[in-house]
Amino acid sequence: MEPPVRPASTGTIIHGLSVDEVLGVSTLAQARLIAGESGLGRIVQRLNVMEVPDVLAWVKPHELLLTTGYPLRNTPQSLGRLVADLDERGLSALAIKLGRYVDELPDEMVEQADRLAFPLILLPDDVGFDDILNQVLTDILNRQAAVLARGEEAHRALVQVVLAGGGLDEVTEGVAGLLDVAVAAVDGTGRVLATAGPPGDVTVLRESIAREGPAVPAAAPRPAPPLSTGGRGRDFVSVPVVAGGHHHGRIVAHSPSSAIRDSDVGILERAATVAALVVTRQEAVTAVESKYRADFLRDVLTGRAGSAERVTARARAFGWELERPVTVLVAELDPDSDERTAQDRLVTSWTTATRRHDPRGAVAGFSHEVVVVLDAAVDAARVAKDAASAFADTPPATFSTGTSRPSPGVAALPEAYTQALKAARVGRQLHGPGAVAHFDQLGVYRLLSLVQDTAELHAFVRETLGALATDDDAENADLRRTLQVLLETNLNVAETARRLHFHYNTLRYRIGKLERLLGDFTDDPHLRLNLTLALHVLRMRGI
Repeated sequence: MEPPVRPASTGTIIHGLSVDEVLGVSTLAQARLIAGESGLGRIVQRLNVMEVPDVLAWVKPHELLLTTGYPLRNTPQSLGRLVADLDERGLSALAIKLGRYVDELPDEMVEQADRLAFPLILLPDDVGFDDILNQVLTDILNRQAAVLARGEEAHRALVQVVLAGGGLDEVTEGVAGLLDVAVAAVDGTGRVLATAGPPGDVTVLRESIAREGPAVPAAAPRPAPPLSTGGRGRDFVSVPVVAGGHHHGRIVAHSPSSAIRDSDVGILERAATVAALVVTRQEAVTAVESKYRADFLRDVLTGRAGSAERVTARARAFGWELERPVTVLVAELDPDSDERTAQDRLVTSWTTATRRHDPRGAVAGFSHEVVVVLDAAVDAARVAKDAASAFADTPPATFSTGTSRPSPGVAALPEAYTQALKAARVGRQLHGPGAVAHFDQLGVYRLLSLVQDTAELHAFVRETLGALATDDDAENADLRRTLQVLLETNLNVAETARRLHFHYNTLRYRIGKLERLLGDFTDDPHLRLNLTLALHVLRMRGI
């Protein structure tokens, strides 16, 4: 529920009384409501006296307008339009003395007031406007002072939560105690992080949050109901938790008796500010912890972390179990992704998926990849699918995933990491962005990826393909494509012509040209094997 806008300048009245409460002051004990009863919940923040014809130019929202009807004595026909004009300008009510200048109010005016829920009040003759002004304004100022004092009390209590190192549990408990309502702290995905308040009301609050889910943005609280609600408050209120320009969720409150008023919304806003501090503090701690975790796992995967016993002991301190048979997964952002915005989401997606399937698994984010060490008994493909589903909620970034062979223990983790990294990169080259590949399923590409001397691979390509090894000439690239399809179809000329949309004679001419460049590959199976391998190496370019 969106809290009312509050002016920042000091001295401005930002709280008031309902029309119903105004009628309860002693000077208005004999006043009578003659229309607009359903609008008694309208808020009065100031008073004004209408004794000039052009008063509409001077009125302000949330005013109680007092009049003897003197400006209207000669124009009774304008009374019918007066209520609509005042309601349009946001006034709260009109109080009038009859008998001096206006004997009675026209039926049209009364009907319009009822229709617009705009209170019309008949004032007693023996009460002066100055008495009404003094008493009502005094009550309004006392109300504002009480609200401000309550707000300061809430502020001190919530600040003490932060100073004492409290978290969201303590924040919600403090707010629930101050407002006597059920309170929940919710993250941006709709997950409830902390609750406090009467158990039954908390259950209702949780159900409401579950129905809304993450589809309701934290920055878009529910709209407030109109002021003409009979003086009642609201049953649900939601305010955003914002830190560093980012929305981290919301604070939600529920009162079954609709007792949450605007002044309570102010306290909820203070609680949201404190919650933002708590979230920011936790993020800073998490960032430091994540760096230590990532540095340690990087040392493990590069064989620089020390003995297996030392690695096992330190991993347990992080909640990881590395001494069991495990599988290593590497999720690497695809080149076209915006790493600045996608990397954090990538880590979060994989952390959530890993925790769901293997709470003792290791997860760490490196510069543009995430590495996961899972129990070998866990379905790695399922974990990758869950992570991809979570990550896909905010496109257009994508990542490719590689999976290693099962690793028997800590000593074999560097080799498993290399396998997973190769699988991710070869899979992307073969299948495009978003690929998921297992090292054992790479076929001949697995063998080629194990060749450490990439310069030797490139030399083999140049020696085998000659001029077709580069894209310097568009014709060479076109001929290489023809060669590739010929080899894929086992030299089936008719099928190759169909795939490439060539005339049979055109293809025969191209085959002749290829044999002049490469040799008699149509009759030499060993040459065909070399050409196939060379094309595979080219396809793995950049790995």
